[in-house]
Amino acid sequence: MDKPLSSILGAAVRNARVRAGLTQEDVAERIGMASEVYGRMERGQMLPRVENLRRLCLVLNVPPDELLGLESMGESKGELPWEEAKPRGDDSADMRRLLRRLRRLNATQVKLLSLIAGAMMNKGRPGKARKRTALRELD
Repeated sequence: MDKPLSSILGAAVRNARVRAGLTQEDVAERIGMASEVYGRMERGQMLPRVENLRRLCLVLNVPPDELLGLESMGESKGELPWEEAKPRGDDSADMRRLLRRLRRLNATQVKLLSLIAGAMMNKGRPGKARKRTALRELD
C-alpha cells in the first residue's frame, strides 16, 4: 500500500457520505465533530479517534473494513489472508495458537506454509509427486 491510511480513509468516508446523500456538516454533527475537523479528515489530513471511526461506520452505514481500505484488497485478491483462519469453537489450544501465528505472516510466508501443509496432507498418496517436487525446488 503506497497511500497513507489517512488518505485511504478520507476518500472512503467521502464516497460513503456522498452515497448516503449527506453533507459534511450533516456527518460532522451526527458524530459530534466540528465540521472543519471533519473536512480535514475527508481530505486525508488527519485520522479520527477510534470512537469517531465507530460513529462514522454507524452514521454512514459502512463496515470498518471499507473505511480502512481493506474491502478492496479482499475483492482484488480473493479472500483476505486472515479470513479463512477464524477460530471455531471446537479448535484446540494448539490450533488457536497456530491461527494467531498465521495472522502475523506475510503473503509469501503464507503461500510457503500452504505448500508445506499441502505436501504433508498428500504424503504417501499416489499422483502427488508434483507438489513434492515443488517443495524441493524451494530448497
